Amino acid sequence: MAVPKKKTSKAKSRSRRASAWRLSLPAQSRCPQCRHAKLPHVVCPNCGWYKGRQAIEVD
Repeated sequence: MAVPKKKTSKAKSRSRRASAWRLSLPAQSRCPQCRHAKLPHVVCPNCGWYKGRQAIEVD
């Protein structure tokens, strides 16, 4: 059976484990009404539109 020649350092093993903790950015889409960036399947915080209709009043 193969045996490692050198001990794996703490930094090497911890960085390998840390790759699973990496966070990804949430997806973004454009509001068809005002072209403002928003989360998909969510009311636009800028104009209040969702699925082609005024969902909430925004001042």
